[in-house]
Amino acid sequence: MRFAKYEGAGNDFILLDLRNGGATPQSAEIARLCDRHFGIGSDGLVLILPSDRADFKMDIYNSDGSRAKMCGNAARCVAKYV
Repeated sequence: MRFAKYEGAGNDFILLDLRNGGATPQSAEIARLCDRHFGIGSDGLVLILPSDRADFKMDIYNSDGSRAKMCGNAARCVAKYV
């Protein structure tokens, strides 16, 4: 799995660029990836996905694998990445 790890204003995120395909991780896998002791370690995971209306869209997940509604620091990291 190829990933990027970005930090924005004290929060760090794993970015997965799936614009050219790839499997979307499930909640348990997201939690394992975000685990700071046994995974990559982060405050959350962001999926960068293709969009029909824009250049891309993003889905944000908390470190426990639950879906987040929005995170400004994650959006800042995605903007820098893309």
